[in-house]
Amino acid sequence: MVSPSHTDVSPSVVDQLRRAGCVFAEDEARLIFSVARDEGDVGVMVEQRVRGLPLEQVVGFAEFCGLRVGVEAGVFVPRRRTEFLVRQALDVLPEQGVVLDLCCGSGALGLAVAAGGSAGEVHAADIDPVAVACARRNLAGVGGQVYVSDLYAGLPARLRGRVDVLVVNAPYVPSDEIGLLPAEAREYEPLVALDGGGDGVEVQRRVAAEAAVWLGPGGRLLIETSERQADRTARAMVAGGLLARVVADAEFGATVVVGAAP
Repeated sequence: MVSPSHTDVSPSVVDQLRRAGCVFAEDEARLIFSVARDEGDVGVMVEQRVRGLPLEQVVGFAEFCGLRVGVEAGVFVPRRRTEFLVRQALDVLPEQGVVLDLCCGSGALGLAVAAGGSAGEVHAADIDPVAVACARRNLAGVGGQVYVSDLYAGLPARLRGRVDVLVVNAPYVPSDEIGLLPAEAREYEPLVALDGGGDGVEVQRRVAAEAAVWLGPGGRLLIETSERQADRTARAMVAGGLLARVVADAEFGATVVVGAAP
C-alpha cells in the first residue's frame, strides 16, 4: 500500500480535495494514501471524492464504535451520533442476548453491539439487497444472520418473542426535507435509507406497531430519532404496547427512544 508520512502526502492531492470543498483535506488525503494500493488507486479515489462520493465509500469503510465497518457505493454510511444508540443498547443487553438490527444498512449497529457486549445471536435485516450483501460481509465474523426483508416481513418465525434488543436506525428525514441534506448523502446514499415519510416518523411507526410481537419478555426496542420527533416516536411505541422513554446526549447530538416490553 501507499503509506506516506505526514510530509509525503502529495500537496497536489490535498489541493484538489480542498478546492472540492473538503474541509479536512489533508486528513482525507492521508487516509486515501494509507489504503490505496498504488498511485493509480490514489487517482481514482481522489476523483471519486472530488465528485462528491462520501469519503467512507471512497476508502471502503467507516470508523464506528472503534471498529472499521465496511461500506460501499450505494450503502448508507453509519454516523458517529449513532454510537449513542449502541451505548444504550449495551446497557440493556442481557448475557447471551438475541440482537436484531432492523433497517441495518451496513450492519454497523449489530456489529458494534456484538463487539461491545455478550450477544448470543445477532440478526439483521434491510429491504435493500445491496445493503444486505454489505451487512453479511460485516457480520460474518460474529456469526450474524442477515435477511432481505421489508422490516419484519422476511424474518424467520423462530425470532418471534425472542428478541432481547431490537436496534433501529430507520430513515427519519421528512420527505420534503430530503433536498436540504448534504449532496454526498442526497446523491450517493439510497433514498430508502433517508426518507422517513411526511413527518419523518412513518417507518418508525411501522417498526413500533409490530415490535411487541418480536420482543421477548422485558425486551427493548431502541430507535434513533431527532429531538423534534422524539415525542412522535415515543407515542408510536406506546401505541404498540411498549413503555417508552426518551434519552439524549448533547455531545453526540443524538436522541434515542427506548421502548420496553412489559
